[in-house]
Amino acid sequence: MANRRISNSANSTFRPSKLCRALTLAGLATLLSTQALAQAQPTEQTEQQKAEEQIEVISVVGSFRGSLASALNQKRFETGATDTIKAEDIADFPDLNLAESLQRIPGVAISRVAGEGRQISVRGLGPDFTRVRINGMEAQSTSGGTDAIGGANRGRGFDFNTFSSDLFSELTVRKTASANVEEGSLGATVDLRTARPFDYDALTFAANVQAGYNDKSEEIDPKGSFLFSNINEDGTFGYLISAAFSERNIQDEGFSTVRWNNVNDFGSYRGATSGPELDAINEGFRPRLPRYDSYIHNVKRTGLATALEYRPSQETRFNLDILYSKDDSTRQEAFMQGILNGNGQTGPMNVLDYEIDNTNTVTYASFENALIRNELRYDELSTDFLQFTLSGQHQLTDNLKIDAMVGRAKSEFDNPIQTTVVMEKGGQNFSYDYRGSKRGNPELLFGAGVFDPNGWTTNSVRLRPLGAENTFDNAAVNVEYILTDALTLRSGLHYKKFEFETREARRQSENAAGVVMSPDLIRQYSAGVGPYANWLVPDLAAIDARYNIYSNTGAFAVSTDFRRVDNYSAEEKTVGAYIQLAFDTEFGDTGFRGDIGGRFIKTDQSSTAWATLGGTQQLITADHDYNEFLPSLNLVFEPMDDVIIRFGYAEVLARAGLGSIRPNVSVSVSGGARSVSGGNPTLEPTKAKTYDLGLELYFDNESLLGVALFRKNIDSYVQGLRETKLFTDTGLPIQAAIDACNAGPGYGTDCNENIEWQTNTPLNGPGGNLYGFEIQYQMPFSFLPEFWNRFGFIGNYTYVKAQMDYINNTGVVLATRDLQGLSEATRSATLYYEDDKFAARVSLADRSKYLTNAIGRDNNDMEGTNATRNIDASLSYQLTDNWKVTFEALNLTNEVDDQWVDSSGNRLTYYHATGRQYYLGAQYKF
Repeated sequence: MANRRISNSANSTFRPSKLCRALTLAGLATLLSTQALAQAQPTEQTEQQKAEEQIEVISVVGSFRGSLASALNQKRFETGATDTIKAEDIADFPDLNLAESLQRIPGVAISRVAGEGRQISVRGLGPDFTRVRINGMEAQSTSGGTDAIGGANRGRGFDFNTFSSDLFSELTVRKTASANVEEGSLGATVDLRTARPFDYDALTFAANVQAGYNDKSEEIDPKGSFLFSNINEDGTFGYLISAAFSERNIQDEGFSTVRWNNVNDFGSYRGATSGPELDAINEGFRPRLPRYDSYIHNVKRTGLATALEYRPSQETRFNLDILYSKDDSTRQEAFMQGILNGNGQTGPMNVLDYEIDNTNTVTYASFENALIRNELRYDELSTDFLQFTLSGQHQLTDNLKIDAMVGRAKSEFDNPIQTTVVMEKGGQNFSYDYRGSKRGNPELLFGAGVFDPNGWTTNSVRLRPLGAENTFDNAAVNVEYILTDALTLRSGLHYKKFEFETREARRQSENAAGVVMSPDLIRQYSAGVGPYANWLVPDLAAIDARYNIYSNTGAFAVSTDFRRVDNYSAEEKTVGAYIQLAFDTEFGDTGFRGDIGGRFIKTDQSSTAWATLGGTQQLITADHDYNEFLPSLNLVFEPMDDVIIRFGYAEVLARAGLGSIRPNVSVSVSGGARSVSGGNPTLEPTKAKTYDLGLELYFDNESLLGVALFRKNIDSYVQGLRETKLFTDTGLPIQAAIDACNAGPGYGTDCNENIEWQTNTPLNGPGGNLYGFEIQYQMPFSFLPEFWNRFGFIGNYTYVKAQMDYINNTGVVLATRDLQGLSEATRSATLYYEDDKFAARVSLADRSKYLTNAIGRDNNDMEGTNATRNIDASLSYQLTDNWKVTFEALNLTNEVDDQWVDSSGNRLTYYHATGRQYYLGAQYKF
């Protein structure tokens, strides 16, 4: 039986089913072992070398079609359910960052910040339930963000916007689990792979230069990348270096309200301090801070990837992969707002007019004697990511192979300057209007005094530097032994150490600190939102020059002691071992392959935070450990040519959130009441049983129709609950109970660590079932006449449903609602054209609305984000064999980030647009 190999160039009538029959068992075993090492590059085999003359080269015209064909073939021969995107050319993913590339994979939805993707959800499960590996090793990357998208990332979610897509050659999403892939994901494991020298033939060089233009900021920004790779003459050693740089200046503008509430009564209606009209508006929901927002982002992203590859023989290889990325950003936020959220400010306001709709929402109101606050915030932010990975493999005998990996990945996020100065002026006229179509374009009107630099006072000066560090140390060794032609035994050990630390400092009081807001400390600000060409905002540079607000002395001293709740750390050490039996055989004409196995893991967790013990604050460390055995099964049937049926079952887990496991507790005793409140370092991982059933029809060259059904029985969901337990079961130091007892009735029989205490902490509450289906379709129109046969289509649709019981701190179910972050429907589609010279495509990515808080605040039932639909396009023309010109257009519909509160009121809380982005570029390669 001859071996076959796939490449990508012209005019083949080869059908994938023939390739499946032609692959030898040894070749398949090597491919699957490469999956275990999490390296996408196929392993060379002696048999293939001997059969070189028998190899049939299968090829597909065009770089984009070639990348689709290669990814489709990789999907077909995986044992589990996976989807892959490959760079269509050297260092050429046509997206702003990795998240935007991943959104084209079925079931993947992304969230955005500053107009580009930041984090992903897979099949309805958010970023905290998704693991990311880079070159086979788990890693973490974090960045900062605006308050509207959650601020700085202090969780387990991976921020993809810290990386340029140009550094990566392949992205794979593994939606089913197997024993030889490390645990940690409920949703998916995402594998990111940088390029290696043996990916290319001998000397290779490529460079890409682009000029970007944003139609909102009207800025022109540079973007570029290059790759150089070479292999020595005897083919034993190769080296590769690639680099990418980009800069974006984005104007991010719109409206926000910081939620709505129906408290803080207004003082009078048209001068009357009582009456039905005043009662009506005081009982209605009104915006807390109706305001115009204007953000300016400057983002500079630099990346470097280096790979060294040594192959002293056909049986041995070594790889050293180094990845570095630096994201340097600044952000300026300006606000002009009316203050309707109480704090003693709304009492003297006189309501002149208002309108209430049928959801009890005050959609319009005008006031006199209102309080106006204008503020300016400035942030400097950076993320430094560095990863080293050393891996190798050796064929000990014809049947026995060993591979190993060791590496470290470290992400350092720093926000050394986060400064906000708020100035205010009372006695002003103000109105807002969110009625009807104005919801997406509200009208906020301010009196003339708001534009007069005289009469302003300083409300507050906020200095809030912060940062976070994540470090992964990984080591693994795997052994593979071919038992028979049909059976392969795999086993391995894995060690992982994860360290996390976050810090934040503040002033002891964020009052005005003597800053007098004189006209020379106020500047004009030109915004592109609202009817006013210029606002007045604090001049931070002038304020610093006069008051030295960054001196870190006196009233402007900042310290972590003034924000201890946000200074904490965690460490996890995990040892894992797995055993797996892979099989590949036939029953009659039916191909049958798969794997069955299990992974045992032991995790030792330690978390440190500030706690209140006996009325005093102390830094304490709590320990916790847990063991789990996670079985998995993957089956693949090929009942006929071009048809594959997949089934997967696995037990999986995702570790508890970093903020939830911190022991920032308050331990106190009052009379006979003993209480513990705060975080919970003894939280168990969220576990689930997962089922996956798929049908794939490879009905023509480069074509696929696939349907997958999936279900996850989620055992628990972390929520705040009351519980009674022995203090020794809390994971907290025993001394914490002793100190609390001594501060109360005294340590003794009635107050000690061995009796029951009332706890109010995050607990593993009730879970729920997640289920859904995916449909994906891919096909070139090669059956059509000339010209039309250069077109093709890729599309997918995913439906997911999952509901959870959301409970209060006494365990009472408040509501049964969708899982937070879950979009019921996600879809993407691409229509493309490609010939020898010209290529074009247009892509759509769509996700339905989703919840961000299943239980709303300020008496609103829930909070969420409305649906998004992004459309991108790209064109390229091959001038010569070496030169190509490109044009890309992103966010053609100028999609907005539209957030809301209350399911019936759909009350606007945040509505921002960042404009359309265009890139014109040139590529050179040889």
